[in-house]
Amino acid sequence: MDSMGNLQQLFQLGQQMQTRLADLNDRLEKETLSATSGGGMVEVSADGRGNVRRLKLDPAVVDPEDVEMLEDLILAAVSEVQRRARETMEKEMKEAAGGLPISNVAGLFGG
Repeated sequence: MDSMGNLQQLFQLGQQMQTRLADLNDRLEKETLSATSGGGMVEVSADGRGNVRRLKLDPAVVDPEDVEMLEDLILAAVSEVQRRARETMEKEMKEAAGGLPISNVAGLFGG
């Protein structure tokens, strides 16, 4: 195949990849992941990109005398849901890449 044919093939591959990544981004924004801490007293929900969308607190965990514990529980739940989102995004990006040797597609999502 001549170099023009290779260039056209590369361009088409780039367009396909761009479409796959746009679809993936849409799916990740619609996906909901959740994590809890404190035996379920704190629940955090995020989209598939790790953006926190909801925080739910059991009233029993709100102790004015122990705000530090509540802060720790919230941070633990947020960290866990964001870790899950990162794992989900990485898995989905590998699938979207379809085996292409792309080293850092996370940067395309601001990750």
